Amino acid sequence: MKWVYVIAGIALYVKMLIIPNPAPDFHVSIVEAIVKDSGVPNAVSGIIFRNRLYDTIFEVIVFTIAILGTNFMLANEKLSSKVHYFRDKPSIVLARFGATIAAFVSIELAIRGHLSPGGGFAAGVAGGTAIGLVAITAPPEWMQAIYKRWQAATLEKLSVIVFILLSVITLSGIELPHGQLGALASGGVLPILNILVAAKVALGSWAVILVFIRYRGLL
Repeated sequence: MKWVYVIAGIALYVKMLIIPNPAPDFHVSIVEAIVKDSGVPNAVSGIIFRNRLYDTIFEVIVFTIAILGTNFMLANEKLSSKVHYFRDKPSIVLARFGATIAAFVSIELAIRGHLSPGGGFAAGVAGGTAIGLVAITAPPEWMQAIYKRWQAATLEKLSVIVFILLSVITLSGIELPHGQLGALASGGVLPILNILVAAKVALGSWAVILVFIRYRGLL
C-alpha cells in the first residue's frame, strides 16, 4: 500500500512540474473591484473589514480569549517579590521617547489605516509597543494604578462588544455612506472598525504586560 502512496506523490509532483495551471482570465482588476466596493484606497483594509469581516470577528474573539487565558494560566502562581526595571536616566529618556513615537504611529495607523498601509491590528501593536516601553522604565504599581484609573479593562471589553455589533450590522447588509474616495471620512464603517480593533489590541496588550510583570517580573 505504501508504494501506491509513493507513486501517487511522484505523479502529483511531476504534474506540478510539467503541466502548467491555466491562468484565470480576469477582465476586471480584483484590487479595483475591492476598492470600489469598500470605498477605501487600502484594499487590505477593505478585505479585512468587509470582504472577510466574518473571519475578522473571530480573530478579535480569539485575541480576547488569549488575554483571558493568560490571566487564568498565571492566576495560581506566586507574585513576583521584586520587579526590576530601568532606573538610569538615558534608558528612561530613550524608552519613553520611543514610546511617544510608537504612540503617534499607533494613532496615525488607526485613523488613516483605511487610506494608507496600516490598520487596526498594526495600530494596536504599535500602541502595545508604546505601553511596553513605558513599562520597562516605571514601577509596576504606577502602571497598574493608571490602568485602573482609566478603566482600561472596561474600555477593552466595550470595544469588543461595539466591534461585534457593528460587524453584525454590516454583515446584515446595512452600510454607512462611503463618502468621497480618499477622504478621511470615507469608507463607511471601516474607519470605525479600524479604531475599535486598535483600541482592543493596545488595551489587551497592556493587560497582558501587567499580568506578566506582576507574576513573572520584568527583567
